[in-house]
Amino acid sequence: MRSIGDDPKVVEIALKDCYDASEQAGLEQYLARLPGVTAVHLDRTRSVAHLSYDPAQTNPEVLRRQLEQEGYPCTHQDCEDSCCQPGHPAVGESDQVSHRHGHPPVHSAHSHDPAASPQAIVGLEKPVNHAAMGHAKAAPTHTHAADDEHAGHGAHMVNDMLRRLIVSALLTLPILIFSPIGAVVGFPEMPPFGISMGLWGFVLGTPVVWWGGWVFIDSAWRALKRREANMMTLIALGILVSYTYSVAATFLFEGEVFYEAAAILTTLSLLGHWLEMRARYSTGKAVEALLKLAPATARVLRGGQEVELPLEQVVVGDVIVVKPGDRIPVDGEVVSGSSYVDESMITGEPIPVAKEAGAKVIGGTVNQTGAFNFKATAVGADTALARIVQMVQNAQASKAPAQRLADLAGKYLVYVALTAGALAFTFWLFWGVEGFVFALTVAVSTIVISCPDALALATPTSITVGVGKAARDGVLFKNATVLEATAGIDTVIFDKTGTLTEGKPALTDLEAAPGLKPEDLLHLAASADQPSQHPLAEAIVRGAKERGIEVQPPDTFDSIPGHGVVATLHGQRVLIGNKKLMEREKVEVAGNPVAVDFESRVAALAAEGKTAMYIAVDGKLAGIVAVADTVRKSALEAVRALHGMGVQTVMLTGDNRRTAEAVAGQLGIDSVIAEVLPEDKAAKVQQLQAQGRKVAMVGDGVNDAPALAQAEVGIAIGAGTDVAVETAGVVLVKNNPADVARSIFLARKVRGKIKQNLFWAAIYNVIAIPIAAGVLYPSTGLLLTPEWAAFAMSASTVSVTFNALLLNRVRFSTPAV
Repeated sequence: MRSIGDDPKVVEIALKDCYDASEQAGLEQYLARLPGVTAVHLDRTRSVAHLSYDPAQTNPEVLRRQLEQEGYPCTHQDCEDSCCQPGHPAVGESDQVSHRHGHPPVHSAHSHDPAASPQAIVGLEKPVNHAAMGHAKAAPTHTHAADDEHAGHGAHMVNDMLRRLIVSALLTLPILIFSPIGAVVGFPEMPPFGISMGLWGFVLGTPVVWWGGWVFIDSAWRALKRREANMMTLIALGILVSYTYSVAATFLFEGEVFYEAAAILTTLSLLGHWLEMRARYSTGKAVEALLKLAPATARVLRGGQEVELPLEQVVVGDVIVVKPGDRIPVDGEVVSGSSYVDESMITGEPIPVAKEAGAKVIGGTVNQTGAFNFKATAVGADTALARIVQMVQNAQASKAPAQRLADLAGKYLVYVALTAGALAFTFWLFWGVEGFVFALTVAVSTIVISCPDALALATPTSITVGVGKAARDGVLFKNATVLEATAGIDTVIFDKTGTLTEGKPALTDLEAAPGLKPEDLLHLAASADQPSQHPLAEAIVRGAKERGIEVQPPDTFDSIPGHGVVATLHGQRVLIGNKKLMEREKVEVAGNPVAVDFESRVAALAAEGKTAMYIAVDGKLAGIVAVADTVRKSALEAVRALHGMGVQTVMLTGDNRRTAEAVAGQLGIDSVIAEVLPEDKAAKVQQLQAQGRKVAMVGDGVNDAPALAQAEVGIAIGAGTDVAVETAGVVLVKNNPADVARSIFLARKVRGKIKQNLFWAAIYNVIAIPIAAGVLYPSTGLLLTPEWAAFAMSASTVSVTFNALLLNRVRFSTPAV
């Protein structure tokens, strides 16, 4: 067996006339069997196929011709710069790919996997500066155009289905009026102008069947050429049997006609498929609309001149000018100027964010009143917007484990339906007394009502809607398997620093000795600490400035490692540090009432997980100041929400046990695992899993990555490190711990909808098939005619679709803190 070449390629093919989910599943298998194709992924939400192929054996033009020979008009696009751009998932992802010949997943020679990219979402990595290397690289230019083209294919198919539906409904109505169904509600039994019912039905029903129903007939014919049967086969068979017999009864022999059955079956099938397709494409469209937030042009400084360029000509390293009211074109870092930027369209936070030199900016966000220049760090497919869209599209296109079972069941149910129809026809023809027409009616009804459309749509529709809803709420699932695993989580492990806490120390307490004003004491302490680069000193200085206290540089400054600082200011000698510093400088900490009180307060603050320091002025104890990594309010909301869902919470940290337990006590966390080395975090996760727990790990640091990978579900805070975002299966864009609870809540809602849809789809088939086959007819006289079978089949499809769409109405709220 020949191995693939050294330079495997990936091509993206947009399929124009692939309407049905079952047809897409068969097509995916067909593509995987083509010579030279090594891996296939079919994005069912956008009718786009991604093929990895060996260029020594085939090429995109050959693949296109092979598809068109099968009856699928298509266009293709090579993925040279980046085969895995928004909507171009990595073809080698295990849960999304059909492989052949046992080859491992392969990528384009120039591809990467943005769904797991270290440049993920909001924590933007600076890409390689190509300009600095002497070869400036522009953004891949086809990304947005390709997405627009694919959206156009989807919109075209939805609109085409709607046109067929409207015309078919208008032609079906007069057939229905003069049919036995119309006679029941009081309409005349015969058409006007003396036209026979057969001719009336033939004239009006023929365009309904051959134009309106062509999407089903054509699809069934393509499946037949591949020696397959799918749901379109059942619909087409029901339509053609009813129509063909009616034509024969009109022109060849006297008999009852069933044009109304063929027309109603066609119209109701079009209705069901149009609603399903509309839901499928509109959900993806809402996410793709994010890409259009970026402006078409950018003001770039080139050779000292401000030049307005098309967005695709902006390269990494360009300095871009942003004026008040401008929409920021690409991701970057501010180099001069300052302003506030509205990032609500990305993070969901309504308050504009201050930007000054060194701050990151995100493409698509809106500048407010200030002006600034920034250097482009990510362009084209590498921007946060593009990666968010890609991650959502990958998740919507992926298959959950439940979907694989549903696909398999649906495949066999098609053959069950054909067999049931044949058996029903045979039984009533040879053992019944009603004759051929009755047997044919029963057979058509059985085949039509057995169509497993609802079963096929139960899972993917819920996944598509649920992933889109989660993305709008700031929760990004990387694939459907992760979403399903998230729904089963019963234990959430939080890293402490940067996840439950702010990740940087802040001034929390200040107590002055009698006779001293707290603001005067803080002025002395902050001014004394002003030259220091120690995190605790910086927290004191920052806290003073936030409280409006003036901070001045000291006259002299001396930092004593492990003790504190000694400084002089306004002729006063100021000490800030621990008890060792006070003892070294012979400042009484114990032995007088004031000092004893401060010593006990320092111990109490330490018990709360805070770092307390003494302040002495001119040899006398003047007060204490405390600093701590403060707990996020949203962390408290997260823990309470998780407890409300029956999820246990665990804190995993390398900090000392006293500090960890103090933070856990404030938050109400169930258990604490403290003083854990970074390399041991994954082992602690494994220990909990050994107890039968389904564990989600939440973190934002490099040392969290092994634990994120070990857990059933890794959840990365959006502003976390690149490695954490790369390893995790869920990314929280808003950098809000409360969204951990939101992700589990939404995943459980999606799982609930999938179970509901699968249950009702199964119940429908169990009940409907025997009724259509005439089981109740001998005892009750009840028989389901083909038009009512079509209505029942379409109703099941529509109900599954609408039930999934209800996910858009789900609202998550955190308990009041």
